[in-house]
Amino acid sequence: MQEVLMYFGLFVISLTVLLKASDLFIDSAEKIGLAVGIPPFIIGVTIVAFGTSLPELATAIVSVLKNESELVVSTVIGSNVTNIALVLGLVAVIVKNIDLEYNIWHSDMPHLWGSAFMFWLVLSDFQVSTLEAILLLFGIIIFLAHTFKSDDKQDNNEEKVKVGWKTYLFLLIGGFLVYLGADYTVFSIIKLSAYAGIESKIIGLSAVALGTSLPEIIVSLNAARKGKTSIAVGNVLGSNIFNTYIVIGIPALIGPLTIPDDINFFYLPLMLVMTILFGVMSNNKNFSRSEGFVLLLFYAFFLTEMFKGI
Repeated sequence: MQEVLMYFGLFVISLTVLLKASDLFIDSAEKIGLAVGIPPFIIGVTIVAFGTSLPELATAIVSVLKNESELVVSTVIGSNVTNIALVLGLVAVIVKNIDLEYNIWHSDMPHLWGSAFMFWLVLSDFQVSTLEAILLLFGIIIFLAHTFKSDDKQDNNEEKVKVGWKTYLFLLIGGFLVYLGADYTVFSIIKLSAYAGIESKIIGLSAVALGTSLPEIIVSLNAARKGKTSIAVGNVLGSNIFNTYIVIGIPALIGPLTIPDDINFFYLPLMLVMTILFGVMSNNKNFSRSEGFVLLLFYAFFLTEMFKGI
């Protein structure tokens, strides 16, 4: 019991380091991007969107290197479900009403649905080939190209900022701590799974998915509190696209991914249902508080189904 508590403490500490290091890395990268003249809009949809998926990516890469690759798919599916059901649900319930300034069906929602259905097709044979991994990475290129094209309508005359050597040093330190945090997060998961008799897949779907979704939760709630609810919705949407394409594509190029048997029979279909529901709810450019409670109900169902077999 003492060893279980010790490894649980290590899990909490390493995950905290992973999240804090991701913030440090992204803040530094954002400042450097502004200094070299990259438009804030482009920074938002690239550096910031990628940044909120950085914990998932770091954990996925380390998992493959440690031969615990079943964590990769589990974490991505768990994180995507958490982003929609928990993050978006919380925002809708707290702010009571989410009004979108534009119809995301005319911009990003088709890309989210496309990434989800591509993910489903890729996993249908319980493996991710090198060619499929490359196709997933092409998917993120298409999404970014679409986003960059949208920047033509933005005003990019913002004044450049200046950064010193400390910003570059913080970028390197942040990147190193991200890897270190991910390494010990996966290590503690392996030990906890062995001692507690819980499949690492379950920990990936729940604890790791929730932990690595904390950046999305924080960014979305802060944006909602400032009245920028569209940013909260966009953050969830962009993060899920990055998770599906990059967090699966890059690790699959490093080594083979193990796909747990029940992933395709319950968890992946649930992710597809949540993605479709996200699109349906956004069709009228509004998320009501009652819809937020429905999303939270789905998250409770997700947790219940996951742990009832333990």
